[in-house]
Amino acid sequence: MNSLYIHLVGLFMLFLTVVIFIIFCVKLSGFFIQRKRFPKKLLIASLAGVIVISALFLYQQYFFTFNKLEGELYKGPLNSPNGKYTANAYYMTYGGAAGGVNLWVEITYNNENDKKKTIYYSEAKSNFSMEWKNEDTLNIVNVEPKYPNSNGSIELEVAKEIYDENGLACKSLLMKDTYETCYQN
Repeated sequence: MNSLYIHLVGLFMLFLTVVIFIIFCVKLSGFFIQRKRFPKKLLIASLAGVIVISALFLYQQYFFTFNKLEGELYKGPLNSPNGKYTANAYYMTYGGAAGGVNLWVEITYNNENDKKKTIYYSEAKSNFSMEWKNEDTLNIVNVEPKYPNSNGSIELEVAKEIYDENGLACKSLLMKDTYETCYQN
């Protein structure tokens, strides 16, 4: 939900900046043609809008985390063979009737005070399953049989690897210490 507010603020700021920039251009033409006063305040407002929009974009791109995910349990709990980890899959719908479903897998470290870490995030496909390959490797199948290019299946070593379909986790400066390898589609 927090991301929605950031997007709405960004959209509002973009609209406001475009309107102010258009007014600035009209006033600037008056400065050159009719020798009126230079529109300093509109220039400052336009530049401030560009700076705010750029800051929001940079925040979304490089300060992303999975901390705000709230969804419903989809599959799990699935304990690793030695009981060290527990995997749970969650989903959250978005966009109403024409929207879709986001899906993520969260690992609980049972021996470390139940520390939780999201290792997989993707658009949900019709065929989803999880299976432990060994004590540390989770195989995730997330595929739409009718669309082979939409395959989001992967095998992850849970302590070292993550998958984020849209790649935001791979670019995030805040998440760099939580994985060794980040995969994206």
